[in-house]
Amino acid sequence: MSKRIIKAFIFIFIPSLFYAQQANNSRADYIKKYADAAVNQMLKHQIPASITLAQGILESGNGNSHLSVKGKNHFGIKCHKDWGGKKIFLDDDKKNECFRSYKSVSESYEDHSLFLTKYSRYKFLFDLKITDYKGWAKGLKKAGYATNPKYPELLIKIIEENELYSYDKETKHKNINEVKTNEKQTILIHDNNIKYIISLPDESLLDIAKKLDMGLWQLYKYNDISKNNEIDKENQVVFLQPKRNKAKIKYHTVLDDETLWGISQLYGIKLKKLKAKNKTLLSKEIKSGDKLTLR
Repeated sequence: MSKRIIKAFIFIFIPSLFYAQQANNSRADYIKKYADAAVNQMLKHQIPASITLAQGILESGNGNSHLSVKGKNHFGIKCHKDWGGKKIFLDDDKKNECFRSYKSVSESYEDHSLFLTKYSRYKFLFDLKITDYKGWAKGLKKAGYATNPKYPELLIKIIEENELYSYDKETKHKNINEVKTNEKQTILIHDNNIKYIISLPDESLLDIAKKLDMGLWQLYKYNDISKNNEIDKENQVVFLQPKRNKAKIKYHTVLDDETLWGISQLYGIKLKKLKAKNKTLLSKEIKSGDKLTLR
């Protein structure tokens, strides 16, 4: 094969490989796929589902951007000093900027919520009504989430054109109660009425058990974790009471790379009960788009 032919082959074949790896979701596809995830985040963290969905749509280009395909990052969240996870580097406001990279889209959705609840500059947003998507959109720009001066208008347009505000009214909302345990950690109340904490960096189940004066066996049992196994990352939900036999909502649509265990932790439902409710579906491995029964 001549050098000229080889160069032509590289010119044609390599770009085709790159584009073959890109997603081709429509806006309707994105909403259908991730609406449940946005509603779940609303239940857990009191962030309007319409805002979460609209940000996901805008920041990820309907899930088609390189960052969302390669890094599972649907919200354009950059690394910041406290990020200890995987990274992906892309040109944005500056060249070769560091963005967070996730194992799954569901992890990106959870981290987006934790990002907004963690930093004090977003605190005023949680004083707004859950249905005030316009206030949230303007507040996100005011707090510095994005540099685009038209960011609020873009979010509001997406919400209103696709009637995403309907997801903010789908279910009853319940504020999360907090009981302080120390300066760095709080005990929270899951929407399914279960006490839990969010794990800190480099914190083991044994560390948590000692801190809260609990038996290590309890944490294994309450979280469906096999003995001698560990939580695999920081910001992990760790239940301090038994999970429930059913969730607050009826169904969950499986996202990319989600596991049954992760879904059981997400909704506070016992793993064996989740399996029992989905026997037919679980005769094969779950895949993105499958609809699981939660109650």
